[in-house]
Amino acid sequence: MTRLVEVPAQFDDRSFDQFASAFAQAAKDGERLLFDAHAAEWASPYGLVSLLSAGQAARGAGGGSAGGAERPLLTAPTHAEVLTYWTRAGFFREAAELFEIHGKVPRVKAADDSDVLLPVTPVRAAEDVHAVVSNIQQRASAILASELGLDPKATMGFAMALSEACQNIVEHAGTGGWVAVQAYHWRRKLAKRVVVIAVADAGVGFRHSLEPTQSKRFGTRWGDAAALEAALIQGVSRFRDPGRGQGLAGIRRYLARWNGKIAIRSGTARIAIVPQWDDDVPLKEGLPAFPGAQVLIIIPEQGSTKR
Repeated sequence: MTRLVEVPAQFDDRSFDQFASAFAQAAKDGERLLFDAHAAEWASPYGLVSLLSAGQAARGAGGGSAGGAERPLLTAPTHAEVLTYWTRAGFFREAAELFEIHGKVPRVKAADDSDVLLPVTPVRAAEDVHAVVSNIQQRASAILASELGLDPKATMGFAMALSEACQNIVEHAGTGGWVAVQAYHWRRKLAKRVVVIAVADAGVGFRHSLEPTQSKRFGTRWGDAAALEAALIQGVSRFRDPGRGQGLAGIRRYLARWNGKIAIRSGTARIAIVPQWDDDVPLKEGLPAFPGAQVLIIIPEQGSTKR
C-alpha cells in the first residue's frame, strides 16, 4: 500500500510543519510513500532541500517494502514555470537518486541564473563544504555588495556563515544533506531583496548529537528544544576542540551585525533569532516530528527596515 504525503502549494519554512505532519502520519506505518507535488505553485530553497531530506528519510526507513529497494514516489509539479524553476534550481538532479519521479521533467541545466547563487548541492563530507564555499564566494560577493548593499568585508562573514551551516551536516547529521542559496524579493513584511541560505538533512538531529555531552547538564529539561538552545544560544558543540570553527554562535554574531535571521528546526522543536522586521516566534516546541535538522538563514538588503 502507498501512503500519500501532500507537498504544500506554497512550500517554505511557514508551511513546513504542515508537510512534516503529513510525513509523520504517512511514515508511521512503514508503507511506501508518494510525495504529491503536482499542485505546487512555488517552493523556496528551504522547501526544496527539505523535500529531498524527506525522500532521504523515507528511503532510509525502507518505505516498508523490499528492504528499502523501492524508492518513494514523487509526482512532479504540473505548472510549467514551477517545473522549470525546480529543474534550474538543481532539485531534480538530486531527487533522481532518491525518488521514482512521475511527470515530465524538462531538460534544463541547473542554473547559473543571477538569482540562484548556488543550486541544490549535496554535502556529505568536509571536502564538499570547501567546494560549496569556493564555488559561491565570488558570485555571492557581487550580489551581497550590489544588491544588498553590504560592505564588501561582509562577504567573508557570509562565507563563514555558509561554511558553518554546511559543516553542521557533516558534524551532527551522521548522513549527507543539501544546501541551496538564492537571492530574491522577500514578499512578507520586509519587502526587500534578501539572500537565503537553506540547509537540510535527515540525520540524527541536534538532540541525539549533543546528548552524550549535554543531557546531564539540562536534566529533566533535556529534549529537542534544549539541544537547539544549547547549540544556538550557548554555542555548544559536540566537539570540545576550540579550533573547529565558529559554529552557530559565529553565524549568530554575523547575522546580528547585518540584521539577519536564523531559524533551526530539529526533531519536534524550532528555535529562531528573530530580527525586528520579522514576526516569527523565538521558540516552538511540540511540533510534528521530522528527521534531522533544517536551517534557514536570511540576510536582508541593508537600509531602513520597516515593520
